[in-house]
Amino acid sequence: MTDTTSLGRARLDRIAVSAMDNNVYLLTAPSGEQLLIDAADDSDAILTLLGGAGPLRTVVTTHGHWDHHRALPTVVAATHARTAAGAPDAPDLPVRVDDLLAHGDRISVDSAGEVVLDVIALRGHTAGSIALAVTEDETAPHPGRVHLFTGDSLFPGGVGKTTDPADFTRLMDDVEERLFGVYPDDTVVWPGHGRPTTLGAERPHLAEWRARGW
Repeated sequence: MTDTTSLGRARLDRIAVSAMDNNVYLLTAPSGEQLLIDAADDSDAILTLLGGAGPLRTVVTTHGHWDHHRALPTVVAATHARTAAGAPDAPDLPVRVDDLLAHGDRISVDSAGEVVLDVIALRGHTAGSIALAVTEDETAPHPGRVHLFTGDSLFPGGVGKTTDPADFTRLMDDVEERLFGVYPDDTVVWPGHGRPTTLGAERPHLAEWRARGW
């Protein structure tokens, strides 16, 4: 089942794949050009999602954990799309990464740059975890509303899993400073697994998350 959200002239489609309920996100620009976030699993379902709307230009992987890139080799071979990921996680991916992303970079869905995503580094779940931010245009249902694709760094109810206290603190710091400190409460959070939330729904719990340590 595909969930579709209007971003105005652009469109967001989401499917969930695998027993781990991994989310795969597809952004389609007005030109029909596409960008995929996390070719997690089930390449047949992903290729069906792409349909015939236009060429897939880029596949962005939010982080290097295996469950987020199992279908990546097949999708890239079928579409000849470029690949992108946070630079520290690139060696963990099963394909060559064309674009090594860093905090503050921008990546375009389409060749004209009409739909652009901001890259936000969120260190802690992995060293190279990234989030992506896209804004609804003036023709959208909620002009100016931001949508964040957070991988496994932010979920409803908390941040992603970390392996030690230092990584947890680093992730909490980045999430607070680079997400909650920048974007308003109506910002939609699309995580790597499960259902979306908003920053406003999660903001009251930040101190609780930091105190509990996970």
